[in-house]
Amino acid sequence: MIDLKFLRTRPEKVRESIKNRGGRYLPVLDEILTKDDLFRQLLLDSNNLRTKRNELAKKIGVYKMNKASVPEELLIESQQLKEKLSDIEHKLTEVEKEINTLLMSIPNILDDSVPLGKDENDNRVVYEDISKKRNFDFKPKDHHEIGEKLGILDFARAAKLAGSRFALLKDKGAKLERALIQLMLDIHTLEHGYIEIFPSFLVNAQTMCGTGQLPKFEEDLYKISSQPPLYLIPTAEVPLTNIYAGEILNEDDLPKKFTAYTACFRQEAGTYGKDTRGLIRNHQFNKVELVWITKPEDSGAALISLKEHAEKILKILELPYRVVELCSADIGFSSSKTYDLEAWFPSQDRFREVSSCSNCKDFQSRRMNFKFKRKSGKLEFVHTLNGSGLAVGRIFASILENYQQKDGSVVIPEVLRKYTGFDKIG
Repeated sequence: MIDLKFLRTRPEKVRESIKNRGGRYLPVLDEILTKDDLFRQLLLDSNNLRTKRNELAKKIGVYKMNKASVPEELLIESQQLKEKLSDIEHKLTEVEKEINTLLMSIPNILDDSVPLGKDENDNRVVYEDISKKRNFDFKPKDHHEIGEKLGILDFARAAKLAGSRFALLKDKGAKLERALIQLMLDIHTLEHGYIEIFPSFLVNAQTMCGTGQLPKFEEDLYKISSQPPLYLIPTAEVPLTNIYAGEILNEDDLPKKFTAYTACFRQEAGTYGKDTRGLIRNHQFNKVELVWITKPEDSGAALISLKEHAEKILKILELPYRVVELCSADIGFSSSKTYDLEAWFPSQDRFREVSSCSNCKDFQSRRMNFKFKRKSGKLEFVHTLNGSGLAVGRIFASILENYQQKDGSVVIPEVLRKYTGFDKIG
C-alpha cells in the first residue's frame, strides 16, 4: 500500500508511476486525492468545532461553578455543536475507510531504475547463458508428448480427477519432481543460508491482503467456504512474508531469509486458451519460494542476491536461460522492480519464465503493519522481496525438452542423479 503522506506531498511521482504502468489506475488516484481533500477539510472542521465546544463548555462551567442557571441559548448551542461534531466525525470515519480501500487498489510505485515500456516486448534482456543450448539432429518434441510417451505424465486421467489444467505425475516422473524440490531446498538452505519453512497451504483473508492478492486478485484465488473464509495459497510468498505481520523486529534481526516448498493454486482467470497444453499454466503446481525481509537501504542489493540464488539452480541443472528486467508496463501489482528468469524450451524455440524476483519495498509491509526498530529507537517499515527458486513444474518441463534423446528417452542432469537414483528415463 502506498504511503498516504507520500501521496499528499508527491502526487505527481505516483501519477507518473501509474502512467508508466499503462495509466489504468489514474481515475482511482484522482478519486483518492479528491476524497483526501474532503477528509482534510472535515478534519479541519471537526477541530474548529471541538475548539468552539471547549470554549462553550468553559462558559457553561462558569455558570455552574457560581451555581447560576445556564442560559437556554448556551445549552441549545452546546447540543447543536455536539450533534454537528458527531456527524462530521462519522463522515471522517467513512471517508477514511473509503480512502484506505482505494489505496489498496493502487499498485506499487516503480523504482526509478525500471526501464519504460508499453508491454512485455519492451522488457530488457540483461544476461543470457546459452552455452548448454543443444543443436538437435532431430525435431525436438514438447514436454507434454515426451512425458506421455514415457508414461510419466498423464493429463487425461488428471482431467478425469479434477478437470483441465491439472497433471498426474507417475513413477519416475513423480520421483523427478520430488528430486527437483529436494535439490532446490538443499541449495537454498545449505549454500544460500535460507531458513526452511513448511507453511500451511490455507490462509485467511488478512494474510492474502498483506501481500496484495486481496482485494485485487480475488478472481484468481481458490476460496474455501468456511467461517471465516480461507484461501488456498497462490504462492508461498503469501505465508512466508506474513510470518511477522503486525510485529516489530529489532534492527539486528534483519535480514530474514526464508524458503519453502509448497503446492500453489491459481484459477488463472483471464488466461482462457493460453498454455492449456502441458505443465506451463496449471491450476495446481509445485514451487520453491524465496523471501527476504530487509532494512530499506539493503533491499536493492538483496534483490540481486535473491536473483543470483535462483539463477544458481538453472546453472547447476545446465539449462539454457536468460535474465530479463521487466519494463514499467509488465511489472506485477505489488512489485517496485522485477527480474524474470526464463528457461529455454526447444519445442517452442523460445524462453519461458521460471522465476520472477521482485523487490516490493515497503508496499506489503504497510499493508501488514510490519516494522522494525532502529538502534536509535525509530520505527520504520521493513522492505520485502520474493522470488521463485524455482517453479518446479516448468523446470521439469524444460528438463524433458532440453535433455530429450532421439530414441525418446530423457537423460537426467548429473546434479539430480543422487536424488532420483537413476540417470535416464526411457
